[in-house]
Amino acid sequence: MNLAIKDIRHNLGRFVLTTLGISLLLMVVMGMGGIYRGLVEEATLLVDCLGADLWVVQKDTRGPFAELSHIPRKLEYRVMAVPGVKSADSFISNTIQREYRGNPLRLTIQGLSWPNDRGQTLPIYSGRIIGQAHYEMLADKSSKLKIGDKIPLGKNSYTVVGLTYHMNSPAGDSMAFLTIADAQDVQFDISGEAIRTERAARINRLQSIDLGHIQPQMADRAGGMASGIPALGTSMVSAILVHVEPGYDPAAVASKIVSCWPDVSVYSREGQRELLLRGIERNRRQLGLFRILLILVSGIIMALILYTLTLDKLHDIAMLKLMGARNTVILALIMQQAQLLGILGLITARLLGEWIFPYFPRRVVLLQGDLIQLVLIVLVVSVLASLLGIAKALRVDPGEVLS
Repeated sequence: MNLAIKDIRHNLGRFVLTTLGISLLLMVVMGMGGIYRGLVEEATLLVDCLGADLWVVQKDTRGPFAELSHIPRKLEYRVMAVPGVKSADSFISNTIQREYRGNPLRLTIQGLSWPNDRGQTLPIYSGRIIGQAHYEMLADKSSKLKIGDKIPLGKNSYTVVGLTYHMNSPAGDSMAFLTIADAQDVQFDISGEAIRTERAARINRLQSIDLGHIQPQMADRAGGMASGIPALGTSMVSAILVHVEPGYDPAAVASKIVSCWPDVSVYSREGQRELLLRGIERNRRQLGLFRILLILVSGIIMALILYTLTLDKLHDIAMLKLMGARNTVILALIMQQAQLLGILGLITARLLGEWIFPYFPRRVVLLQGDLIQLVLIVLVVSVLASLLGIAKALRVDPGEVLS
């Protein structure tokens, strides 16, 4: 006869409510660990998906994610001339916020180097990859956009042709993918009035110097498009993604690029990952400390719950002692109930988490190693928490039943 099971059947309602309370507490602990892992994965997932061996960015910057980086797109042709470089693709990243159908829409725009990169390396949830050079985009399903939606960005509208999954920026914003030319149009878009004002300012600056009087025809060039003025240059990109030929050392290729052109900095894939993780270091530490506090609080609450359950059974424990029950029987009663509460609480927490976590605004990643670690912690906490109840039960005087 198992006294723990008998006692649970006798007080089934209280045991179920207690297990539910513990499971909700453990679900919060589990969710906090999942948010921590999700934060780390979101910070580095784009670097992993793009798979570039080297990231060429503006000199002395940590771009394109840690800070702003602006380099000319033509740099990719220079990089292609370096021995060992298999491919070099332009990349743009910037964040926008718009109103769409009455709701705020915040997206992190990523520019893909068309036609080499059409989004084929991205995890496609539904739809297809980008099929033309302009006016098509991929969006993450967390943005709530649907295939066929037309999103006005800048002076053009872009049709959603595919949805990705689990593609969010380190800030939690949904990612959207356009061709590099479209991403430049969105990033450097300014209003018509601002364009007219800038053109008028260029003409006034030209006329204020002697060159404007000597060559008045230059006023026509100054009043035209900015891309038609050589001194102003073309639109910039955030980074150049470099894939190295098999058999070549990426570090040697990076050293060659830096030695040839001192206007850029080069980071390896691991170096870029490290920069991204440093950017969220404070958030990681805060979540990690909060998770530890939750585990401590959970242990204290479980100890109090088991102690309270033991107090409710003091009369029954005294009766058992009066009938000649050994202390090991009483110890097994309390210890088994503590283990059952912990194990059932964990199972319930896992089931509730699988149902609730997908609705969280940030991604929750539950790793097998973290779950095993939590199981071991709960088992240890259950044993330690039951010691309070065991200590109280062993001090019960059998004579209390008679009184």
